[in-house]
Amino acid sequence: MDQKRNFVLGLQHLLAMYSGAVAVPLLIGTYLKFNSTQMTYLVSIDIFMCGLATLVQLLRNRYFGIGLPVVLGCAIQAVAPLQMIGKSFSIGTMYGAIIVAGIFVFLIAGVFSKIKKLFPPVVTGSLITVIGLTLIPVAIQNLGGGDSTAKTFGDSKNLVVGFITIAIIIIFQIFAKGFLSSISVLLGLIIGTLVASAMGMVSLAPVMSASWFHFPQFFYFGLPKFEWSSSLTMMIISLVSMVESTGVFFALGNLLNKDINEDDLKKGYRAEGIAQILGGIFNTFPYTTFSQNVGLLQLSGITTKGPIYWAAGLLMGMGLLPKIGALVTIIPTPVLGGAMVVMFSSIAVQGLKMLQAVDFKDNRNLMIVSVSLGLGLGVSVYPGIFSHLPETLQLFLGNGIVITSICSVLLNILLKGIKKQEA
Repeated sequence: MDQKRNFVLGLQHLLAMYSGAVAVPLLIGTYLKFNSTQMTYLVSIDIFMCGLATLVQLLRNRYFGIGLPVVLGCAIQAVAPLQMIGKSFSIGTMYGAIIVAGIFVFLIAGVFSKIKKLFPPVVTGSLITVIGLTLIPVAIQNLGGGDSTAKTFGDSKNLVVGFITIAIIIIFQIFAKGFLSSISVLLGLIIGTLVASAMGMVSLAPVMSASWFHFPQFFYFGLPKFEWSSSLTMMIISLVSMVESTGVFFALGNLLNKDINEDDLKKGYRAEGIAQILGGIFNTFPYTTFSQNVGLLQLSGITTKGPIYWAAGLLMGMGLLPKIGALVTIIPTPVLGGAMVVMFSSIAVQGLKMLQAVDFKDNRNLMIVSVSLGLGLGVSVYPGIFSHLPETLQLFLGNGIVITSICSVLLNILLKGIKKQEA
């Protein structure tokens, strides 16, 4: 019975992250004008690699793997620089830069893990709150249909199925007990898709056209090429991902009542470095810890690794069987958006709960949180504010989560100094 439960919970995790995982190959493949055969390979092997990367992070050992219930997927912040590298140089250069960045992450993991003392509750609470709040606009955009420039954006059909999905999740979360409550998001996705199907919003064409089997190949698009500026760009993007992952690791530690120490962080970063290297070898993408699944852990109340092992296995299986994997793509975007609204908001609430432990009678804490949240959310809404800075700096500073991290850490050092602070 436990394995059946873990399977269903793992499927729920898979559905929660699937749209984010396939978005990167679709965006990059379309931009680089891949044909249908190339696109099929890219999406299928990307899904396989999401599962393999998750497994690398789960299997904690002496050298790598944080061993927390995390799911890894493509780093969305890598899309623009990879498109730029692929167009300006070559596809081989793009994958060479990913491999170099992965090696860089693996090598600096030990040094980067020393930052734990820079993340007291006032910093981690601010960071986790912003992670949730910056994801919410993505959820709302999906709720409206996905493409905000389309004429059908905000169409009544989209809103109906989206809000039905939210209502189903709330009903099962509040009124159901035990296992049914823990799979409320999965039930919302299934029932929302059935309602959407009745309204003519579901097409089985992707399933019919997908092939049955596809095997991963080394360097499918050609051997990697190495170019210094491309490699440097992807190393900077990797630093952004590491900062984001740090926030996710601390959020999970808070959720599991586990202290995340330097060794945990080091092994977690190393696993992400290995995942990036494998991404370059299999001609896919850099992989990072997905924050959206943290909200799902909180909603389900199940924080063991069993379901995540199932999610990793299912992702790898779907990557090898594109026709099975295509089944997930029939879930309408507004249905996914409805589920995302609940999950991403839960992450923000978790951050607010952490901030409850902060003494706001101390005006220094008030200023740290106020300025960090304000700048982080502001940059998320208007990333173009740094458009006159060098492009390398734009890649780093155009991310609200990174801005919150930098701002809260610096303000904490300047106003309070680096010392052990109690929650």
